[in-house]
Amino acid sequence: MDVRALESLPDELERFASALDSCIKTAPSRRHLRRYLAGQIGERPRKSVEPIALAAGVPPRTLQEFLATHRWDEAALESCLQARVARDHAHAQSIVIVDETSFPKKGERTPGVKRQHCGATGKLDNCLVTVHLGYAAGDFHALLAGDPYLPEEWAQDERRRAEAGVPEDVPFRAKWQIAITQLERVVAAGLRPAWLCADEGYGRVSAFRLEVASLGVHYVVEVPRNLAAHVSGRDASEPPRRLDALWERGGPSWQRWHVKDTTKGPAVWEVRTVRVRVMEERVAGEEQWLLIARNTLNPSEIKYFLSNAPQDVPLATLLFVAFSRWHVERLFEESKGEVGLDHYEGRRWQGLVRHLVLTAASILFLAEQRQRLRAADGPDAEFTLEQVKQAVEVQLDPEMPPEERRRQLARRLEIIRYYQRRNEAARRSHAKTRLRLLAEAGIAMDQVHRCPVTL
Repeated sequence: MDVRALESLPDELERFASALDSCIKTAPSRRHLRRYLAGQIGERPRKSVEPIALAAGVPPRTLQEFLATHRWDEAALESCLQARVARDHAHAQSIVIVDETSFPKKGERTPGVKRQHCGATGKLDNCLVTVHLGYAAGDFHALLAGDPYLPEEWAQDERRRAEAGVPEDVPFRAKWQIAITQLERVVAAGLRPAWLCADEGYGRVSAFRLEVASLGVHYVVEVPRNLAAHVSGRDASEPPRRLDALWERGGPSWQRWHVKDTTKGPAVWEVRTVRVRVMEERVAGEEQWLLIARNTLNPSEIKYFLSNAPQDVPLATLLFVAFSRWHVERLFEESKGEVGLDHYEGRRWQGLVRHLVLTAASILFLAEQRQRLRAADGPDAEFTLEQVKQAVEVQLDPEMPPEERRRQLARRLEIIRYYQRRNEAARRSHAKTRLRLLAEAGIAMDQVHRCPVTL
């Protein structure tokens, strides 16, 4: 790849924005759409409304109005993004990942803010929580949906609702209910994911699992160890047991699986499987898979997964899906670090919802360009979203002379190449260390089952 591949990025951004214009009614709002996307992708460290507007040479108030009061259809924009993913990134084994993230906030006027567990700080803190659907298909991933979580005390406080502009038809919903609504929107937009995975905060809710299944999606979700179940084939008159106490001794044999490659090297887990009927509202439910996975290098780390997949689905596939949550974790890192997902400073509900949709748009654009540049550079090329963003932001300054822009692009490409080499060297070093630790634990990689690199 050479500089010419990078020079097309501004034109790609304009084409991307133009495809969204049908959701934006007026020319001024369409211009603001481009300013917001360019601001999120640009180089300034803070990506809230004021610095984006000042960098674009427009009054901050006008960009605030674009988010909070202009007449444009954020739901249609989200649907347009989802339809684009369905059209350009469909995959027979695509995976939707449910997760939530949090943003520390001061004060009490940002919609939904309260003192609650904040994953960003790892403690009880004043924060805002949003629920998201991530999407993974091969080496491509993006955000499909994001919605604020409205705590119950907010939902019941008419004064705070009115001040923040929370619509009357937005009730209190548990996070799993928000996720189901998002999945329904995704399906309505024409995207048909084959799989869904989620952590135990969602997997523990039987109604969530049943709703996912009713939408025709197979799930592999983490569940808590104290869930009660019957082992299929065992005497039905026996009382159900906790998942971590299904066998007093013995049980299915453990198999070692290389479940994924990480930046620290191969992750090897020991896995046992069995068909079970989980107690749902005191009644044994439909038969499904139970997967118990134990980290070989940290045996105290044990995960329990339930899946409604058919009995003949290979275990390798179930494990691949179960350990795919890293995609949404990476998406949160990229969205916060690169385009300012957690930089929203407004106090209006509609502004926050629109910010989440526009952030998903910015991430989708960068993900598509990463994929395009990788195709141009060969299948082994590794571009991060940060590197793509660096190549875009050089070209967003309209005052920069063409020759200077080209010179800076060439320099950025040199820097990208340097970090690609350094990252690859670091990966090899970490993998070597991990392989040594596995060998010291008596684990021979040639005797370990391996999940597919992609489904």
